[in-house]
Amino acid sequence: MAENTTEVIVGGAVLAVAIGFLIYAGQSVGLVRESGSYELRASFRSVEGVTVGTDVRLAGVKVGTVTALALNPQSYFADATLAIRAGVELPDDSTALISSEGLLGGNFVELQPGGSPFNLEPGGEIEDTQGSVSLIALLMKFVGSGAEDALKAEE
Repeated sequence: MAENTTEVIVGGAVLAVAIGFLIYAGQSVGLVRESGSYELRASFRSVEGVTVGTDVRLAGVKVGTVTALALNPQSYFADATLAIRAGVELPDDSTALISSEGLLGGNFVELQPGGSPFNLEPGGEIEDTQGSVSLIALLMKFVGSGAEDALKAEE
């Protein structure tokens, strides 16, 4: 009888840990929307390196996550839905840009507040956006300009 009780207790503990892990994983990937948050939309030319669950940061502090990405068939821009923590109010002239954590780090959505006295309403759109910058494109420009300078020096 004591053996059965121990098995039931251990089984219950394993089940509780598994459920806790699933909830944590769902929140970190962005599948579970945080309670006490509101949504904002933003359209980017490129969301390279950003996926559902990517951090949204304000002054380096995580204030939300990306909850959806979709291609807008009219503008061919990427529409992103951002879940922002309740209590974080952004002026309606704020900027959203995709930033990198470093040369080999991942990308995140950075919010830069504007100076307007009016705040974005839940469901509103951040109109001033800047997409991600391709590292390969920057390197190609650097290499290309270096080759042009070398050719000019030979002349």
